[in-house]
Amino acid sequence: MKCHDVMTDNPVCCLPEDNVGQAARLMRRERIGSVPIVTDELKKELIGIVTDRDLAIKVVGESRDAIRTSVYDVMTAAVVACREDDDVISALLAMEEHQIRRIPVVDYSGRLVGIISQGDISIRVPPAMRLVRGLGQAA
Repeated sequence: MKCHDVMTDNPVCCLPEDNVGQAARLMRRERIGSVPIVTDELKKELIGIVTDRDLAIKVVGESRDAIRTSVYDVMTAAVVACREDDDVISALLAMEEHQIRRIPVVDYSGRLVGIISQGDISIRVPPAMRLVRGLGQAA
């Protein structure tokens, strides 16, 4: 099973100049815990990700103004991502290794094409494959 079989296509995203208030409202409206940050709406080259944890620690925890703070200032730039033709097991292992609940999916040019969440995995990945993930850790 490949990542493109499991991912949510065309995820919502933000631009680097968007403010964190916009990102938080987008997360609330879409009921998601992270927003990929892309260069522009056309290329959609993945450059970072903002999570609900980033907002809590880097905005609220540092008493930053949500309107004056851009997502670029608080995003995580070292993004763990996978490619759409990667095996889903490798994405699961990366999520577990880096302790992340969502992993962006990019094509070979770095363009954001999807995202895989733990919810996507529970719905679309057969239980036997999820077991393989746990066994890979024990080995």
